[in-house]
Amino acid sequence: MVSRFRISPRPAFVAVSLMLMAGSVCAQTTEVKVGVASPLTGADAAYGKDIEDGVRLALDEANAANPTIGGRKVKFVIDSQDDQADPRAGVQAAQKLVDDKVAFVVGHFNSGTTIPASQIYAKAGIPMITPSATNPVITQAGFDTLYRVIATDAQNAGNAGAYAATVTKAKRIAVMDDRTAFGQGEADEFIKAAKAHGAAIVDREFTNDKAVDFSAQLTAIKSHQPDLLFFGGLDAQAAQVVKRMRQLDIKAQFVGGGGVKDADFIKIAGPDANGAQAWEYGQPMNVLPKGKDFEAKYKQKFGKDMLAYAPFAYDAAWIAIKAMEKANSTDPAKFNADLKATDYQGVTGTIAFNKNGDLKNSSSTLYQVQNGKWVAVTTKTGD
Repeated sequence: MVSRFRISPRPAFVAVSLMLMAGSVCAQTTEVKVGVASPLTGADAAYGKDIEDGVRLALDEANAANPTIGGRKVKFVIDSQDDQADPRAGVQAAQKLVDDKVAFVVGHFNSGTTIPASQIYAKAGIPMITPSATNPVITQAGFDTLYRVIATDAQNAGNAGAYAATVTKAKRIAVMDDRTAFGQGEADEFIKAAKAHGAAIVDREFTNDKAVDFSAQLTAIKSHQPDLLFFGGLDAQAAQVVKRMRQLDIKAQFVGGGGVKDADFIKIAGPDANGAQAWEYGQPMNVLPKGKDFEAKYKQKFGKDMLAYAPFAYDAAWIAIKAMEKANSTDPAKFNADLKATDYQGVTGTIAFNKNGDLKNSSSTLYQVQNGKWVAVTTKTGD
């Protein structure tokens, strides 16, 4: 009787012991929240999702390697907030990520949301790495935790202005922008560079990022008989501008800035897309050592082609992870110095920062639509 009594509870005892052991193992895994802030609804949602997917791909790859930081196994989890491409919503999204105690943030997409949101992150001491916001003002605030892994408007639109004057040799240039921090910033930098290289700006027109009819602006532009029209805004509007230009028989060369070179522009503009040009940040993916592999991985995982900013978001996530590993800490106060000292060979090229948090050696590429496809024309590299 005694013997049976002692034996009977053993299975339950073993089960409880195994559960406690399993709980102990699980307790040793620390979740590290990674913030993503981008527009997931509205007109810019495709770009916002592109950024989110780029980060997700990086985190999935990092987790597959069973990372250990600070003596603990860690698992990176994404905390994605919809900033609606709106400055007010952007600040709310930023505060939510701060309250969630994310280790770092990849975002925001738009310059107009990035500028106010960056103040929230800086106050909290949380690193923010933007993969797409290009207005030069962003990094002029002097925040110690602010980084950008893409060329600025001064670099990209500056290249566009210089090229228009010296290579295209346009003498009479018209400019139009969507009045966002991004579009206006592009237009300002384009004009500055074009004038510096001897071109004349014969007209500057404005629209807004919700407009669908550009007849009034383009009619005014036509009266000035420009050789070239630069548009500061995104793909869908740029395509509509090109279509209306052709309907009005405006012969000027169309040149767009960032966020124009994609399949949607060609789809919307149709045959009128042929001949259109756009300057996009970075180098063509097919000439970058890791470019083709990234495109293939992205398409396999998400079942679609990437847009412009997924590789920049992917690199942004990885440089923060590498900084954590080097500092052996997920505490922003401890790994920010290693982030600042980044020297990383990413999908988009070499990533290293100057004192403001901008790329030391940025690049941008001019593309042109030829026979319904975007074709790289030239790439400019420099600080």
